[in-house]
Amino acid sequence: MAEIFNTFLVVMALVALVVFIALYFVEAGYGMLFNKKWGLSIPNRWGWMLMEAPVFIAMAALWYFSDRRTEPVCLCFFLLFQLHYLQRAFIFPFLIKGNSRMPLGIISMGIFFNILNALMQGGWIFYISSPERYPVSWFHSPQFIIGTILFFCGMFINIHSDKIIRDLRKPGDKRHYIPRGGMFRYVSSANYFGEILEWTGFAVLTWSWAGAVFAWWTFANLTPRSAALYRRYKNEFGNEFTKEKRKRIIPFIY
Repeated sequence: MAEIFNTFLVVMALVALVVFIALYFVEAGYGMLFNKKWGLSIPNRWGWMLMEAPVFIAMAALWYFSDRRTEPVCLCFFLLFQLHYLQRAFIFPFLIKGNSRMPLGIISMGIFFNILNALMQGGWIFYISSPERYPVSWFHSPQFIIGTILFFCGMFINIHSDKIIRDLRKPGDKRHYIPRGGMFRYVSSANYFGEILEWTGFAVLTWSWAGAVFAWWTFANLTPRSAALYRRYKNEFGNEFTKEKRKRIIPFIY
């Protein structure tokens, strides 16, 4: 079982590399980059819920049917993971303003990846890792402490940045604006930076290859998108945007 799981992780990491390269040439057509070429679409809030809820449900099932569901450290990992997707699947969609839409193609790919990711994280935490891997003393380890700090810092940045974006428009307004404040002082995709930081923290606090592959997937998916958004801001706002000299997604670096 462990060998199969390790092969699964390698395949997922290699697919993420392909996605990383491809997204520099093909823009994922949702949000500010919405494109009808991606096919039929539904309201954004329902799209987000349909896309994110399956991972919450799948992870809950993996936890429930595991003999290790009451182990303190594994339970903590589970609750942190679920906290993110509780917000993303059942709170964030109902905070969305406006009438934006999301293509069904994007939603389908998101559902597929999210289920695979639940298998990665839940599979490692509850089925593949040995019971001795995460003793109660893990709560005092540098990995858990540093990773948890990174996780919550990333979550805060992500949620705060999403709020800044939501507040840019008044009801009925369909124009685009340059987001400012918070981490947007440093990068044009602060919400994505927060998400990368969050899952990097999760990889550190679990100190697992499964967590690392998910952090790599997050980076591979969001970094090319941040570059596409940067181009859109630059083309739409010109010097008003470029004079601020902010980076795309990693402060002071890229």
